Amino acid sequence: MYLRIARGWVLPALIAAATTLLLAQDWQTATTLNGVELAGLTPARKAIALKAMRMMGCSCGCDMKVAECRVKDPSCSYSKGLAASIVDSVRAGKSETDAIEAAKATKWAHRPEPKLLDDPVQIPTQGAPATGPANARITLVEFSDFQCPYCSKAAVQIAAILKAYPKDVKLIFKQYPLDSHPQAQICAQGALAAHQQGKFWQLHDLMFANRSKLSRQAILLWAQTTGVDMKRFTADLDSPAIKKAVARDVADGDKAGVEGTPTVFIDGQRYNGDLDLAKIKTILDKKLH
Repeated sequence: MYLRIARGWVLPALIAAATTLLLAQDWQTATTLNGVELAGLTPARKAIALKAMRMMGCSCGCDMKVAECRVKDPSCSYSKGLAASIVDSVRAGKSETDAIEAAKATKWAHRPEPKLLDDPVQIPTQGAPATGPANARITLVEFSDFQCPYCSKAAVQIAAILKAYPKDVKLIFKQYPLDSHPQAQICAQGALAAHQQGKFWQLHDLMFANRSKLSRQAILLWAQTTGVDMKRFTADLDSPAIKKAVARDVADGDKAGVEGTPTVFIDGQRYNGDLDLAKIKTILDKKLH
């Protein structure tokens, strides 16, 4: 999943990312780590603590070591908690091995499994692109970004779900272009401009199929192949109404707790599992019976 960079904070985020990139290259030799209090340790004790943090894996699911995660993802509470535990153990005279074992016994070593379905929320969907029977028993709402590689994969997986449940599941698509994807906003506008002429899903498929080639010019060419009135499409593409519609979708996503793309809700409940048909089938079948 691609995570959002908070809107309005793009420049600070980019500066922070650049700083992190520079620091990320030397996490194995760094003598200070983000948010880790090493003061008061003797040089020998400090070396032990740092070595332990370079050896122990972080529990957040990032596949990084604790020290690496502290450098590359300073906001991670798991690496911060593990690092603090290691430092406390080393300060108490424990060895590197014992400090790691002590950290493994803390709450920071075990990331709780998220619920497959969160509590339901209200998501406005009137006028949004939809596919599937209007009277479907299950409604999927997807917040997506056309430049997101995970969304491209999700499009294929959701198509398989709709094919497997042709009478029972419908999909409503909501725009959630991420600031980190430079072509995502114009793609969202293009999709909704095509929706004005009943050609949303045709352009949806073309943009996801050609995710590496996204551009304004490409969108205009693809739109033409769908048979839209190009004069109307071009006028709609940058119109205030379309931009406001995209912004409303983003605001709806923010209110619903969307943090990245793709995010899928099943009857208003955010689904935190794999979108593969074999994985989601149990959830859908339970709702249908």
